[in-house]
Amino acid sequence: MTETQLARIRRIAPWLVAVGFFMEQMDSTILNTVVPVISNDLGVKALSMKAVVTAYTLSLAVFIPISGWMADRFGTRHVFRAAVALFTIGSVACGLSTSLGMMVGSRVLQGAGGAMMTPVGRLILVRTFPRSELLRVMNFVVIPALIAPLVGPFLGGLIVEWLPWRTIFFVNLPIGLVGWYMVGRYMPNHRDPQVPPMDKWGFLLFGAGIGLLSYVLEVFGEHTWSIGPIVAMVLASVALLVAYGVHAHRIPSPLLAVRLFALRTFRISVIGGFITRLGVSGMPFLLPLLYQLGMGYTPLQAGLFTMPQAFGAIGMKVLSTRLIALFGFRTVLRANTLLLGANIMAFFFIGPGTPIWQILMLSLLQGLFSSLQFTCLNTLVYADVSDARASSASSIASTFQQMARGFGVAVASLVAALFLGGLAGEHAPLAFTQGLHHTFLVLGVATILSAITFTGLRRSDGVNVSGNRPEAGAKSV
Repeated sequence: MTETQLARIRRIAPWLVAVGFFMEQMDSTILNTVVPVISNDLGVKALSMKAVVTAYTLSLAVFIPISGWMADRFGTRHVFRAAVALFTIGSVACGLSTSLGMMVGSRVLQGAGGAMMTPVGRLILVRTFPRSELLRVMNFVVIPALIAPLVGPFLGGLIVEWLPWRTIFFVNLPIGLVGWYMVGRYMPNHRDPQVPPMDKWGFLLFGAGIGLLSYVLEVFGEHTWSIGPIVAMVLASVALLVAYGVHAHRIPSPLLAVRLFALRTFRISVIGGFITRLGVSGMPFLLPLLYQLGMGYTPLQAGLFTMPQAFGAIGMKVLSTRLIALFGFRTVLRANTLLLGANIMAFFFIGPGTPIWQILMLSLLQGLFSSLQFTCLNTLVYADVSDARASSASSIASTFQQMARGFGVAVASLVAALFLGGLAGEHAPLAFTQGLHHTFLVLGVATILSAITFTGLRRSDGVNVSGNRPEAGAKSV
C-alpha cells in the first residue's frame, strides 16, 4: 500500500465507521423514547418491552464473537457492507411487526447485523492508525455517532405525535442505503490470509450459554415460572459457559481468545467495563418510563429531556483526551465511576413537580460522565494488544460490552418490577415513580461499587494510547 493510499484510507475510514455507529445509536435512542406507545399498541406491559431491547443487545453478544474471524476471513469491507444491509433489513422488519414476538425476532436480525458493524469498525481503526493516534481517532468516530442521541429522542417523540410508531424503524432505511454504497466504494479491505478455521464448537457452547442465560433474565420474576425451571436453566447456562472456558484453553485458536485476559490492562478494562455497564445500561430504558408513566409527560417531551445527555457526551469527547493525558486512565476511571454512580442515584429526586432545569442538568451530567467512562474503557482495552491480536481483542471487548448492555436492561427491569410489585396502589403514577426511585438507588450503588475493579490499574497504564507519551513502555502480545 502506498503512502497516498494509506492517507486516503485514514481520511475516509473514520467516517465510514461512524455510519455504522450512527445507525445503532439512532435506533436505540428512538426506540427507548416510544416504548410506552408501542407497548400500548401491541397490548403488552411497558416493562415487558425489555425483551425488544435486550433481544437486540444480546443478539449482538452471541454473534459478535465470530465477527473478528469473519473480517479476517472475508475482508473488512465485505463484512461491514453485509452488516449494514442486514441491519437495515432487520429495521424494516421491526416496522412491519404486528406482535411482540415478531418484533423480538426482527430485533435479533438487527443484532446479527449490528454484531459485525461495531467490532469490525473498531478493528479497521486499530489496524489503520498507530497507537499514539488511537484515542484521537476513537473520539472522532464517536462524535458523529453521538449526534444520534440528539436527533433520536426528539425524532421519536415527533414521529409518534404525527405518524404511526412504525415509522421510527423506517428511518434507518435511507441511512442504510447510503452507508451500504459508501462502504462498498471506500472501505479498506483488511484480510488475514493465515486465518485459522472457525471455532464451531466454541461458537455453539458460548452462544448457547449466553442465549440461555439471557432468556433466564427475561423470564425471571414472571409469575408463570416456578423457581425450579429457572434454577435449572441457570445451572445449564453456567455449565455451557464453563465448558467453553475449558474448550478455549485446549485449542490454539478459540472463538474468544481468553488468553488475552492475562494482559492486566485488557482484563481490567473489559471486566471493569462490564460491571460498570450493568448499572448504567438500564437508565435509557427506565428514564422514558419515569417521564411518561410516572410524571405524565408526552413522548416528545420525554425525548427532549434526554437531549442534554448527548450534548454532554459530545462536549466530553473534546475534553476527554486532555483529561486522560493529564491524570491518566487509573485516576480518571476511579473518580469518574463514583461520579457516574452518584449521578444515577440523583434521579431519586426527580418526580412530579420537579423543575425542568433540574432534569436537564442531571441529563447533561449523565452524558458527561458516561462519555468519559466509555472513552477510557474503549481505548484502554487496546493499550497492550498487538496488531495481530487486535481482531480477537475487538471481538471480546464488543461481546462483553453488548452482554452488559443487555443484562443491564434486564436487571434494571427486574429490580424495578420487584419494587413496583410492592407499591402498586390507588395512585399508580406516584407508585410507579417511587418504584423507579428505589431502582435508581440500587443501580447507582452498584455502579459506585464497580470502581473497585479499577484499583488494579497503574499510573502509567495506557500512556501509549493516551497521546501523552506515545509508545512509552507498551507491552503487546
